[in-house]
Amino acid sequence: MKSISPALQSHLNSGTTTLCWCWKIVRGDATTLGFTDHDVAVVFDGVTYEAVSGFTASEVQSTLGLAVDNLTVLGALSSGAIGEADLAAGLYDNASIEIWRVNWAAPDQRVLMRKGNLGEVKRGRTAFQAEVRGLAHRLNQPVGRAYGYSCDADLGDARCTIDLSNPLYSGVGSVATITDQRRFTASGLDDFADQWFAGGKLSWTSGANAGRAIEVKRHGVVGTRVSLELWQRMSEAIAIGDSFIVSAGCDKQFGTCKAKFANTLNFRGFPYMPGNDAVTSYPAQSQLLDGGSRYGN
Repeated sequence: MKSISPALQSHLNSGTTTLCWCWKIVRGDATTLGFTDHDVAVVFDGVTYEAVSGFTASEVQSTLGLAVDNLTVLGALSSGAIGEADLAAGLYDNASIEIWRVNWAAPDQRVLMRKGNLGEVKRGRTAFQAEVRGLAHRLNQPVGRAYGYSCDADLGDARCTIDLSNPLYSGVGSVATITDQRRFTASGLDDFADQWFAGGKLSWTSGANAGRAIEVKRHGVVGTRVSLELWQRMSEAIAIGDSFIVSAGCDKQFGTCKAKFANTLNFRGFPYMPGNDAVTSYPAQSQLLDGGSRYGN
């Protein structure tokens, strides 16, 4: 149940209202943005909610229990604060969002309708669509360690202990030729084996994408030709000569940890845990004693 101030309740009871929707978004880089469907900017709590920003929302539904409440926010890429490049760069991924119902004539009369995080974001040339997930979605996130075959540490963290600044596990390269915004050939990586960087992280150090990072999908070596393919296209154009640092990839399997990194002592998985075949197996026949037909225990 929402707690409504007496002033707002009185306004609602009047029969003639001046209400609007306001959305507050806090991105992963701590940038705070405000948007409203009113035709004039609304200001409260130190945030200016930009007017006529193209934001619309689907019907807001609430359910009992622990099910995740979802709604959809649609937005046009007409605001100077929202750009296709920022969306592509993931700056809005899992951003926190607050949705307010506000009396625009008296912004102190307002009620918080929903609070959560942005989920899947789909974008086009002129608009985007974002899923808003309620706070209950955090209950779906794993907490603590998981008992499984694969390692639950991240390559290079304190539990893994691999030093990614070691030249064995990282390379400095630059773009030599470009196929598209996901695939290109590179110079400076001639000493590394085929697929060494597959699954690793590529961080741009110069060019339009400087400061941004993305995962490597494929690393190919054919003769003297070294090619890289990224999981998705970069938000800004890649240019010949753009430099980057790329780290080795790890699939979190025990064999990879042993052969590629010689780091089995710090493997954070359980490679010898019994599988479903062990759980469902049963003895087919008891052991015979003294060569007779009598069954042993």
